[in-house]
Amino acid sequence: MGIKVLVVDDSATARKILSDILSKYSFIESIETAPDAYVARDKIIKFKPDVVCLDVEMPRMDGVTFLRKLMKYMPLPVIMVSSLTTRGAKTTLDALEAGALDFVAKPHSNIYEGKDEIEEDLIKKIKMAATSKPKSPKSIIRQSTLSYKTSQVTTQKLVAIGSSTGGTEALKEVLVKLPANAPSVIIVQHMPVAFTKQFAATLNKICEVDVKEAQSGDYLGVGQVFIAPGDKHMVLRRSGTKYYLEVGGGDKVSGHKPSVDVLFNSVAKVAGENAIGVILTGMGSDGAKGLLRLKQSGAKTLGQNEKTCVVYGMPKVAYELGAVDKQVSIENMANAILKELEKISI
Repeated sequence: MGIKVLVVDDSATARKILSDILSKYSFIESIETAPDAYVARDKIIKFKPDVVCLDVEMPRMDGVTFLRKLMKYMPLPVIMVSSLTTRGAKTTLDALEAGALDFVAKPHSNIYEGKDEIEEDLIKKIKMAATSKPKSPKSIIRQSTLSYKTSQVTTQKLVAIGSSTGGTEALKEVLVKLPANAPSVIIVQHMPVAFTKQFAATLNKICEVDVKEAQSGDYLGVGQVFIAPGDKHMVLRRSGTKYYLEVGGGDKVSGHKPSVDVLFNSVAKVAGENAIGVILTGMGSDGAKGLLRLKQSGAKTLGQNEKTCVVYGMPKVAYELGAVDKQVSIENMANAILKELEKISI
């Protein structure tokens, strides 16, 4: 049996372009379309799609509102289709929080101009979504943070995290539990350029640690979290006793920019046994080899377990490579990170 896809978009052009892309692939069994949420509701009941591609902005009922209703009463794998704008980024982050698995970014206001650019991403994510197990979302709000016991405040310890599909909510689950005196955290989350700044701002509002999009020259300090910009690699550097970040361009590595492998490799070289490496939910293998190098450099490494992953891809590859010291549920990940940090003696 192939994959049945429902395309929900108020633009007739967008519906046609997405349908044309999907019809090229033999594993797509059938395609239905809907111009709004109300038609989509009826099509879902009748058609029973395996995956829904959902526009963010639609008349009568916007995509996020429809998604919340859908995930409450009939959870399905949903891929959002969003524009690369600040407004589109915020709305898409709301959709991920509401239960969407992932998103495909429209590179242009006119989807026809960018259809070749989105095809590979769309197909890859639909195949992934069809094998996933959607769950009704849970609210993550500011809560009592965990304690971090340290005899001295130091900037020599750090945590490096890599994540992809499902990572926005996984990262939120971890970061909201970190206390203000936690060592620095540096993160690569696979997202487009317009999204990472908005994501960092959203996290900063609910966390005790300070969260921001990284810039070249940022020095790592206690209680600080840096997220790599969506279109640039991020590496760790050292100046004397201080760590700082360098952000720049270059080709994709392991299929991504920013790449988790790039970050982890730099941390292995610069920080080694003073670092904790963490790989969270995500599609593909980016970060697996880098995590192995981190482990070989003396760093402790943690991987999200299969049960709590939206997509057990990156953590699985890392585990099978022997790169993961311990697999941990996302609910316990923050505590596991802090416990490992307490063991590092500077």
